[in-house]
Amino acid sequence: MPKPKPLSKQQIEAAQSQTMSNMAAARYLHVSYQHYKRYAKMYGIFDSHKNQSGKGIPKFLKGRGKEPALMDIIEGKVSAAHFQPAKIKYRLIESGYLSEQCSMCGFKERRVLDYKMPLLLHFKDGNKSNYLLDNIELLCYNHYFLTVGDIFNDKDVKQIESTREHFGTSEKIDWEVDDYHLQRLKELGLEDDEDSPNQYISRI
Repeated sequence: MPKPKPLSKQQIEAAQSQTMSNMAAARYLHVSYQHYKRYAKMYGIFDSHKNQSGKGIPKFLKGRGKEPALMDIIEGKVSAAHFQPAKIKYRLIESGYLSEQCSMCGFKERRVLDYKMPLLLHFKDGNKSNYLLDNIELLCYNHYFLTVGDIFNDKDVKQIESTREHFGTSEKIDWEVDDYHLQRLKELGLEDDEDSPNQYISRI
């Protein structure tokens, strides 16, 4: 296994400018938290980016009291049907259960505009309530299309390839702004316009 590359002060400062915590900055740089912490402390810029209160970081399952342990959802002790899939997906990535890249090809490029990745959560057995770790994976659009099925129907493709202006895809696909990407927009200073709640959308 190759040795992790050193991090420069400029890299860490850039990551901190786009995130709300040291943990998020480590994820932004695609390195382990311990690796990030070592260099951030060395440069004296670790403590200033602490966010132990979680200020600015989305809280899950508001109004439902204390959220269940993620492992309870993974092991099926708590039904996933009561929670938004986008939030569970976010927690799986934040907690390190899922690596934020395509499980088949390792694709992990982000779109500069809104920091989103073209990754879909795939349930291998087709049961979208089964969050057992050996049943879930993230797939890029290419590998989802090649190994699972179409992402867009014929109407969607026709609309996308048309010379006419189009907005989104078919009505059968459920679109919503999820907390994960709202947080990314906030980190980039691209908060969603209240008058246009679907300006930035994510498929779940």
